[in-house]
Amino acid sequence: MIGKAAALTALVAAALGIAAPLPAGAATALPAANTEAVLKAAQIDPRRADSTQKPGAHDSVLPVEQALRDKGLLDAQWVDGYFGTTTIAAYSQYQKSLGCTGIDTSGLPGRTSPAKLGTGHHTVTAVLTPGSHVTYHGVTLNTRTKAMPVAAEGLLGRQLSLTQGSYNPGGVDASAGTHDGGGAFEISVAGMSAETHTSVAKALHQVGFAAWIRTSEQAEWDYHIHAIAISGPDLPSGAQHQAGDYYLGLNGLNGLAGRGPDDGPAVNPKVTWEEYQRG
Repeated sequence: MIGKAAALTALVAAALGIAAPLPAGAATALPAANTEAVLKAAQIDPRRADSTQKPGAHDSVLPVEQALRDKGLLDAQWVDGYFGTTTIAAYSQYQKSLGCTGIDTSGLPGRTSPAKLGTGHHTVTAVLTPGSHVTYHGVTLNTRTKAMPVAAEGLLGRQLSLTQGSYNPGGVDASAGTHDGGGAFEISVAGMSAETHTSVAKALHQVGFAAWIRTSEQAEWDYHIHAIAISGPDLPSGAQHQAGDYYLGLNGLNGLAGRGPDDGPAVNPKVTWEEYQRG
């Protein structure tokens, strides 16, 4: 209960049009940053041709940018709720200041940096983690990514043949680094009809993948399905770009064969694994 003195102070402050001091012991609530929303914006916003913000992400992106500004890493003009290339670069510098290297300096809010950046500045919710490295169908994935093809296989009523997994730095030149971190794998379409591999791509979309049917006309690779787990916390830069392009209706080829319209099956709304689980 506010005492008489505090109540009188508040009345005087109101009469003078100024903010009243907080009662002793009262705490100012910190803003909240939903990491799930920030991750999605950090994939999509940098790939846009304009400064349109990811719907629903502004209030979570803003405190992250404010924290980067307060650390001298982001100019105030870019504190706008849009997680574009300038914010990506600033976040990468923050990750490097923590001693991170390689994939962990991609500018994508990953496994530990969101909580550290928010300390004393904003609360952090809905933190996504990739989990440990596991083997599934003969390739390396993380536990978050593994759960996704398992769900897709349940929708399809068939097993998938995985030919390249995650954490394969420099493994295949034509992949342009998209398998260097987590969240990526490829599926053989050998023996599948066109109708079947279209169904596989749709099922992958339903559970939270950016996925495309790749043909030999696009580049020097075998016919296959390429899949990136949207909002994977340890996606390498190339995979981040592909996830963003998928949301924008593009083919995710990143210059390998031209960044053009998505020519695969459409599934809407486009969802992450977490959104799929929530139904």
